[in-house]
Amino acid sequence: MFLYDNRVPNEHSYVDIPLTFDYLGAGKKARLKNMDFTKIPDFDSLPEVKDMPRGCAWGIFDKDGKKDLLGTLNFLTQDVVKGACAEARDGVSVSLNWPLNAMGFPLPGRIHPTHKQMTLKEAGLSEGAGWDDEIHFNTQLSSQWDSLVHWHHQPTGLAYNGIEVTKEGLAAAKTADNKMPTLDHWHATGGLVARGVLIDFKEWAEKKARAEGKMGDDAIVHPLDGHRITVDEIEAVAKDQGVEFRPGDVLIVRTGLTEHLQAPTPEDFAKLQNQNISGVHGTVESAKWLWNKRFSAVAGDAWAFEALPPLKEDGSVSSHLELVLHPWLLAMFGMSIGELWDLRALSAHCKASGRYSFMLTSAPLNIPGLVGSPPNALAIF
Repeated sequence: MFLYDNRVPNEHSYVDIPLTFDYLGAGKKARLKNMDFTKIPDFDSLPEVKDMPRGCAWGIFDKDGKKDLLGTLNFLTQDVVKGACAEARDGVSVSLNWPLNAMGFPLPGRIHPTHKQMTLKEAGLSEGAGWDDEIHFNTQLSSQWDSLVHWHHQPTGLAYNGIEVTKEGLAAAKTADNKMPTLDHWHATGGLVARGVLIDFKEWAEKKARAEGKMGDDAIVHPLDGHRITVDEIEAVAKDQGVEFRPGDVLIVRTGLTEHLQAPTPEDFAKLQNQNISGVHGTVESAKWLWNKRFSAVAGDAWAFEALPPLKEDGSVSSHLELVLHPWLLAMFGMSIGELWDLRALSAHCKASGRYSFMLTSAPLNIPGLVGSPPNALAIF
């Protein structure tokens, strides 16, 4: 049935999406039971949003006059989640979480975690034997989700769905009172449960290099050489791995970066000075493809998911202020980005089993106004 009219912030156009839903229980938001994904407009057919470029998805998921705060997480309907659960059949789980203290060198503006352990007696809690601890850390220094407020549409300064983010808004005491599109809203719909698909670019590219007769260092694809992974390459890897994408999937791309950052060599440090970091090619064409595939989120082990530094349309190097995928995904689509995930063990298991799709679960921290969070992600086979 038509649950509601999805109206973009433009009185001249709107999109109807056939939807049905069930409630998760008292105090919980609805998770859509199913969705006709063919009714979701492709990038070039998204209704016009006043003063915004073509391809802006603001308003697509709004209902009952309320601004949506979840973005493409809405693609995780009950039917999609059921399909994801069917991937868990071997009894194997793999953690995708890099240690909080894994970054092997300091970063300006990002504090390293401090972990304080104390006895219950020292904490003034009990005379009995036992321990407590406290952790102080930056949510962006290790494996993370970027929420939809982390990077805005820079010309307007607006976040996803045209929301103006303020410190006062982020300071809401309860998620129910939080009108900002932050990660704590995930919990009301049961967190992220999706079909994950690993695109093991590093493994594929090195296999390709060996097949071309390259040997030794020439056959190594280094994540600090700044390779820009194109859509054609992603599709070639998927074909080689024997996987097809489905609506609601989480796309996970491996470059091998976290494996170098945890214990960087002098060569790694030298490469870091150039700030050329591999990732998905940051172009509007890449953004179009990601939206049109109906991914619920994207993630990887790269620094920013997209390659750094960003490039201008003429191919010249630009500054971080002109990132391409961050504003399109986070601000325009409402598609969260996972960065610095630990994918080494996942790569090894996928290669050994021949399976590159799996059930993916993720439960970010549960605190109002959460801008970033460790993903607490598991791949389940």
